[in-house]
Amino acid sequence: MESHLGRIEAVNGRLNAITVVLADSAMVAAAEADRREPTGPLHGVPFTIKENIDCLDSATTRGVPALADSMPSLDAPVVARMKAAGAIPLGRTNLPELGMRITTDNPLHGRTLNPWNADRTPGGSSGGEASALASGMSPLGLGNDIGGSVRNPAFCCGVAALKPSAGRIPHASSIPPEDSRLAAQLLLTEGPIARHVKDLRLAYETLSGRDSRDPQSTDAPLYGPDVKKRAAIVTDIPGVELPESTRDALLQAATALE
Repeated sequence: MESHLGRIEAVNGRLNAITVVLADSAMVAAAEADRREPTGPLHGVPFTIKENIDCLDSATTRGVPALADSMPSLDAPVVARMKAAGAIPLGRTNLPELGMRITTDNPLHGRTLNPWNADRTPGGSSGGEASALASGMSPLGLGNDIGGSVRNPAFCCGVAALKPSAGRIPHASSIPPEDSRLAAQLLLTEGPIARHVKDLRLAYETLSGRDSRDPQSTDAPLYGPDVKKRAAIVTDIPGVELPESTRDALLQAATALE
């Protein structure tokens, strides 16, 4: 925990990815985790939370100045499940106002930078999460996605993200479902972000499953029967000149799947 807090101290002033650092509570929780037996697969792992996902004792601002003091009464289901698995909230991350743009800037917290190049966007709307992960401030994050809000920042910052099928990961917030936009009701999913795909898979397994606060959530099995799969790799397309580096990358990916 001290390592991640030190990293935040070193780079967040420049990147502005984390809006609230939960240092005191994180250190207390980390000390408690050190003293007891593991409580789950994420025991003692820090994680960050996009500022439109409810987390007790921290405002759900959605990047809007008028919501700067909007304190939730409950953790969102995804936050509660991370905590139950032993993970420790480390901080809140930036987003555009109401998560409605594909870059990350708002009048409450300002602009988040891409850690690789300040002249490039970190993406949006989960740009704060992606920037924090790519710069080593956090190992695991919670975002959400309607039309690319975890996938676009992951691409921009070089990390991994997952928009699961609707109902896989429960969604509930301090905004009543009947007041949510139609697109949110039909398409919004919570999704994890990580530096490594194996961490993404662990988070997905931790977060999935039905929750009484989300009537669309389901307990359907995550994985189907273990059947032999075959995949075709195309490296020569008539009329298209494929760079050698692209062909090599495809073959490396195919080898990794064997």
